[in-house]
Amino acid sequence: MRLLITVMALFLAMPAACAFAAEPPLLPMEDFFRNPSNSGFSISPDGTRLAFMRPWEHRMNVYVREISTGNEKRITSATERDIAGFFWKGNGKIVYVQDSGGDENFHLYITDVKGSQHRDLTPFEKVRAGVVDDLEDDPFHMLIDMNKRNPEIFDVYRCNIETGELELVGDNPGNITGWMTDHDGKLRIAEITDGVNTTLLYRTNESEDFRELITTDFKETFAPVLFAYDNKMIYVASNLSRDKSAVYTFDPESNKVLDLVFEHPEVDVGSLMHSKKRKIITGVSYLTDRRHYKFFDPDREELQKTIDEFFPGLEAVVADMDDDERRVIVRTYSDRTRGAYYLYDRQDNSISKLAELSSWLKAEYMAPMTAIKFKARDGLEINGYITLPIGVEPVNLPLVVIPHGGPSARDGWGFDSEAQFLANRGIAVLQVNYRGSTGYGKSFWQSGFKQWGRKMQDDVTDGVLWAVKEGIADKSRLAIYGGSYGGYSALAGATFTPDIYACAVSYVGPSNLFTLLESIPPYWKPFIEMEYEMIGDPSKDKALLEEVSPVFHAENIRIPLFVAQGANDPRVNKAESDQIVEAVRKAGKDVVYMVKDNEGHGFHNEENRFDFYRTLEEFFRKHLGSR
Repeated sequence: MRLLITVMALFLAMPAACAFAAEPPLLPMEDFFRNPSNSGFSISPDGTRLAFMRPWEHRMNVYVREISTGNEKRITSATERDIAGFFWKGNGKIVYVQDSGGDENFHLYITDVKGSQHRDLTPFEKVRAGVVDDLEDDPFHMLIDMNKRNPEIFDVYRCNIETGELELVGDNPGNITGWMTDHDGKLRIAEITDGVNTTLLYRTNESEDFRELITTDFKETFAPVLFAYDNKMIYVASNLSRDKSAVYTFDPESNKVLDLVFEHPEVDVGSLMHSKKRKIITGVSYLTDRRHYKFFDPDREELQKTIDEFFPGLEAVVADMDDDERRVIVRTYSDRTRGAYYLYDRQDNSISKLAELSSWLKAEYMAPMTAIKFKARDGLEINGYITLPIGVEPVNLPLVVIPHGGPSARDGWGFDSEAQFLANRGIAVLQVNYRGSTGYGKSFWQSGFKQWGRKMQDDVTDGVLWAVKEGIADKSRLAIYGGSYGGYSALAGATFTPDIYACAVSYVGPSNLFTLLESIPPYWKPFIEMEYEMIGDPSKDKALLEEVSPVFHAENIRIPLFVAQGANDPRVNKAESDQIVEAVRKAGKDVVYMVKDNEGHGFHNEENRFDFYRTLEEFFRKHLGSR
């Protein structure tokens, strides 16, 4: 009787249109993983133009559209790698970001809206650049950071976007890990670390030296989020003397926390919404099972209510506004659709569709994602999501568990291409926010310290066993697959619990925690002592790291294994995958190994994604008996 009740409960949690629907057609793999037809819409400050991404030569490039005429022009010509992101600089220029072959040494480029004046603003080898402040009120400059002088640290430069001239304005003495400006674009805040403690630095103006305010252990959070519009008070996200992060006001002059702005009893809060035009904080957003809002401003609350009414049954997010806050870009989505972009005119109360992201994926063929909870073996409550294929009874299904990367991250509700692809193949997909995931408070996060391959892995295992116990999953057709930390978890599952899984897939996953910690990017070096506390110290915790590194126990892997790796990965070096593949083969077992020479930490080029998921599909069809 318990099985029937549980299965019915899952069906009742689904949208009515999905429950007991006909089995969908088998959709082409490419439909789930091809580039979106359009994405990333952003409006110019004056509200006259739109910029967005669209495929050209199989790469995502930037286009500009005149709102009044609808005329469009492609302004970038990337053919080797997608443009990674862009933003408006004034009304006539676009700044865009791109790396080379996945090396994550991002360069900043600028061009005009005609695409005729391209310039690399950071033309330096093996240097990573980012934007500190776009200085939207200064038409000629922006603040950028680079590790040009020292690969381990980032200095701040004032960059002249017309000439490319760089002026050093934030000289990093060697321990600053972050910078923040006020609303006038002045460098007023920095954070320093001694390896495990973080200290907030502050100055009243740029002519002063920084002075120390609050020092916290890295296990606690006291993070500046935004200056108040008087450029005096600061909004901070803090979990000092509490478990869940909440938003407070903070007076840096007196070094005192003032008023509580918003807290939530279940999850961390640290995201503020604000209006530049009206110079106010308008609300916060937070993520429980899905995203929610708390509004402080009636105007912003009314805007959300209006756009929600346009799109019943969908999540509607304000993606951008012009400076007058008249024209608003709205992005819709759900667990069953990537959604679309719309332009809403608040003055006319009119809305028009700009583009769908993936019109070829029909919502009625997609599977609902349902939030779940279960108890780990030690009684800790674990949250997650399950996606069940539609048109089939959710009993004794093949199941793939996909632990998220990070591990200091979490899964959330929404459209997930991998989950939908596997569900279309008749596979149930389980996503587990195991201990060590962020968003559920510091106790939950810290409970994952030095638990790689141990309690963190037990949570993943317990989630799979929950699905088996509930009758959803067939215990003979279980697989574990993940990327980055999730790839490690897949290797750990294959190594330490090989009797549970029929097969495993590691995608850019580490296999040897000693070499992982030795080979981190240079700009992660200031955080290495924190990594030692979270993962393990190679000297003090040698036995622990040997115990939980799959490469040292490869003889235990007796299930089919598929490993995929980018040759230029700066986070998880190719050696991590080479080692486990060599060790498994040395133990007399076969392993499918895919390496892409023009990729880094994950496959971004469309043709490489297709190769990977084509192989993944065949691998699961062979070992799980999927559609």
